[in-house]
Amino acid sequence: MEITKYFFRRTAAAAGALTLTLLGVAGFYDRTLPDSYSVAHDGKLELNTFFSISSRPAKRSYMTALTDLSGDTSHGRESTLMLFGAVPVKDVTAVCSERPKLVPCGETFGIKLLTDGVIVVELTDVGGRCPARECGIRKGDIIISVNGRNIRSNRDISEEVRKCRDSGCEVVYRRDGKDKNVMLEPAYFEGGYKAGMWVRDSSAGIGTLTFFDKDSGVFGGLGHAVCDSDTGNILPLSEGAVGDIEITGLIPSEEGSPGQLLGEFSGEEVLGEITLNCEAGLFGKLENSPDEKEEVELGYKQEVHRGSVQIYSSVDGKAPEPYSARIEHIDLSDGVEHDLVVHITDERLIGETGGIVQGMSGSPIMQDGRLVGAVTHVFIDDPTRGYGIFAEDMVSCAEKSR
Repeated sequence: MEITKYFFRRTAAAAGALTLTLLGVAGFYDRTLPDSYSVAHDGKLELNTFFSISSRPAKRSYMTALTDLSGDTSHGRESTLMLFGAVPVKDVTAVCSERPKLVPCGETFGIKLLTDGVIVVELTDVGGRCPARECGIRKGDIIISVNGRNIRSNRDISEEVRKCRDSGCEVVYRRDGKDKNVMLEPAYFEGGYKAGMWVRDSSAGIGTLTFFDKDSGVFGGLGHAVCDSDTGNILPLSEGAVGDIEITGLIPSEEGSPGQLLGEFSGEEVLGEITLNCEAGLFGKLENSPDEKEEVELGYKQEVHRGSVQIYSSVDGKAPEPYSARIEHIDLSDGVEHDLVVHITDERLIGETGGIVQGMSGSPIMQDGRLVGAVTHVFIDDPTRGYGIFAEDMVSCAEKSR
């Protein structure tokens, strides 16, 4: 009898511990997994997570089905995510739509951006004081207008400050998405009136195209925002252009020192326009397809799994080539900074570049014949590894740039 009781207590304790563990895992996924998913027309929703998660129609969806005889699921269908097919995690929305088809690229492109307003990159004393700091302007603020004149360059600010002399200038600047009005009293220094700030009004560089939509001409590239090098803030875009770039050299990556592609604009010809600079990359329209590749299907984020992939990139200015790699980590969480960790395994690419170099950002990631992501950043301490972004998130942003 005592043995039976002991066995029962041990079994009950183990069952309780297992239940608590399952509830803890379910709670973690409830907090971190997205509330909405895109799915193909078959409506199947399964997640490639560490622990097995499938889905079943949510209970309230049965009532919805009785009232919606059309079968239209384009507005979304309620599903319940299930841990190991048994433990409910959360109710989510699965939106059925036709899976997009896109041309995976891998070509390098030249980036030219003009800012909407100018970014304050440094404050400095002039004549023993800093007028900009005195009126509340800080590094990273965006100067929108001075005395009612829209500002596009450092020259614009200088001209307006000279006009107002010591009578004061009305300055409108933007911080954290909010505009503020202040009066700036210039300082007389070295024969002229100064505001005491350095600003940036443009940027140029090299990136890699991720995809091209043949039907709309829309492209996506880079996989991350173009940010100001001094403030780290996303450059507010006024207008941008895609230029033809000629790769002139390569500095390989090594531990502690990321390499980079070297290049220069090969002419004044504009190949397309950039209309959006956001956290997911650069988006706009190209005059022509960068290459005559075949379209492939988009892979949705929940379909991406750990394992072998190919990345397409051009590190010598020639046609993009496929290189072998592996996805080592996936994070489906909403608002996470990095979606993927990618490990370059192709000895050919490692021999040429050391792994990932600056300028490869945007290189498309292919898995199971679908476009699933893009390379974004290189690890400083291990250039064979880097971060990536889901292609689905880039395509969502591309739709906003149409």
